[in-house]
Amino acid sequence: MAGQPIPVIIDCDTGVDDALALLFAVRHPGLDLRAVTCVAGNTDVDGVVRNTLTVLEQAGAPQIPVGRGAERPLIEPARSARHVHGHDGMGDLGLPAPARRPADVDAVTLLRREILASERPVTLIPTAPLTNIALLLRTHPEVTRNIERIVFMGGAVTTGNATPVAEFNVWHDPEAAAILLTAGVPITMYGLDVFMRVVVPGSDVHRMRASSEPGTRLAGDLLAHRPTTQGGEPEAEEAGGLGDAGAVCAVADPAGLTTRLLPVEVSLAPGPGRGQTVVDRRPRPGESEIHEGAREQPLVDVALEVDVDRYVKLYLETVER
Repeated sequence: MAGQPIPVIIDCDTGVDDALALLFAVRHPGLDLRAVTCVAGNTDVDGVVRNTLTVLEQAGAPQIPVGRGAERPLIEPARSARHVHGHDGMGDLGLPAPARRPADVDAVTLLRREILASERPVTLIPTAPLTNIALLLRTHPEVTRNIERIVFMGGAVTTGNATPVAEFNVWHDPEAAAILLTAGVPITMYGLDVFMRVVVPGSDVHRMRASSEPGTRLAGDLLAHRPTTQGGEPEAEEAGGLGDAGAVCAVADPAGLTTRLLPVEVSLAPGPGRGQTVVDRRPRPGESEIHEGAREQPLVDVALEVDVDRYVKLYLETVER
């Protein structure tokens, strides 16, 4: 089946950079976006559904089914990131309301249906808290036989953003992230270590914002809402990070990402370390394993390096095509 588009499903909390990811997935010829499922995260789940439908319409792909998912994490209350993504979760750009409604089934049911119906194993790309994915894996474990890989945006090897050590998506629902790691399928962690590095130059963002094509213009406006530098010229100030969209680039072009298969676990205990993805990069066992015995930990392909220029070029060529 070489040469055929990769069937993918995105589970998101749209979100400025989730929207950037959707625009890319819809337009890349090597990806076949089968469905999009929504979960509370950057904003409440109804806002996520609205934003997702609007982005798909702006991108010229209104037919893709959208499923409404979990309103809150498995255990904790929902905690939004509106201070980053705007009150509406989409940079308060004043986008039109969508013309259609979500699918008549919930996100977990839609995930199961689309995964099992696919002739080729599906790649899941969660760019949000992992509540929907955890519910899917616990409710319908049979889906793993038709999942090729899970490439999730979440976690960090070094520094967090929600806390000093925890990244937002994992911190928002640590128990769900822990369940994901036991899925029994290949997993790639596209964490903050590479997430923060892929930045579109201001001159490109400026050009996109001036486009007459709705999807390209929307991508430009969204990127401008994610400034990474300050400068005297408008073009410099508009430089914006791809964020979640980098994880989708990694599915379309995995050669741009350097990963290493490492043991990873999620810290679930209360306190300052809750939600941390503990990545074991030691070359040999330590005293803990020597004295207490080795513990079994899931092995995850952890992204450590990214070819920034390659992914920026890929994103621009795809969205502006």
